[in-house]
Amino acid sequence: MTGGRLRARRLSPGDRSAALACLLTAPEQNLVLIDQVEQLAGGTHPGEPPPQVHGAFDGDRLVGLAALRPGIALSHGLDDACLSALRPALLRIPSGLLKSDRRTVELLWPLFLAAGREALIDRIELAYHRTAPLDETPTDGGPPVVAPPGVARPARAGDLEALVHAARASLWEEQRPDPAERDPVGFARWVESRLPRARVVCEGGRVVFVAYADVRSRHGWLVQGVYTWPDVRRRGYARQGMSALVREAFAAGASHVQLSVVAGNERASRLYGKLGFEPFAELRTVLFH
Repeated sequence: MTGGRLRARRLSPGDRSAALACLLTAPEQNLVLIDQVEQLAGGTHPGEPPPQVHGAFDGDRLVGLAALRPGIALSHGLDDACLSALRPALLRIPSGLLKSDRRTVELLWPLFLAAGREALIDRIELAYHRTAPLDETPTDGGPPVVAPPGVARPARAGDLEALVHAARASLWEEQRPDPAERDPVGFARWVESRLPRARVVCEGGRVVFVAYADVRSRHGWLVQGVYTWPDVRRRGYARQGMSALVREAFAAGASHVQLSVVAGNERASRLYGKLGFEPFAELRTVLFH
């Protein structure tokens, strides 16, 4: 892959085309980085800092990338030489979220440990994708799926209080730190900045399901932050909300829809399997400080 010692630097808007060419060799695995690189020329997501993407170069050829903010993401197939070149920039990050394919994280995380970082969460996730539009016509001769009485729609400003609660509740369920305990105003502002990406299901005047289309690109949509209120789980609202989101993604021209599930969450895996999602990668997620 490399012909000598690699050098690394932060990418500028002028590197956008070369970076996309590198990433589009594996678009599904590199979707988060593609989204970050596409923002290099401007147009960052509301409420988020400009992307920080560094590249490893073999001469003038870009051979690997790492996004440092808002989370650490590494390009697919990164080798030891690329990691070595990117290491100084990566190790300047005192705390954050590292999420990439399992093999690459297994190469990188020991470097963070040696630098004194500690893991608050370290888990394996399975990445799922759906590569064709949703066909809800039964193929087994059974009756059509009856949707619950909810209404699936984009989130509105009036949903903010419910979405703040959902964001905090999902952290509690995963036993993750809750930033709202220290800064409730800042946390609410962060959730508010994500409203354009939020999709909800409402029933009886209340929000019962939320999911975020955090990446919306023709190269794919990435769904994160999926949450159903506990008292209405197993009633079909998650299926309704995800079905609506998948339909919206393909109507917008997306090549696929992807999401990840914590290994061992059989209920979520069954739901996405019924919606035609298939596993395509194994991820490792480390929340560290």
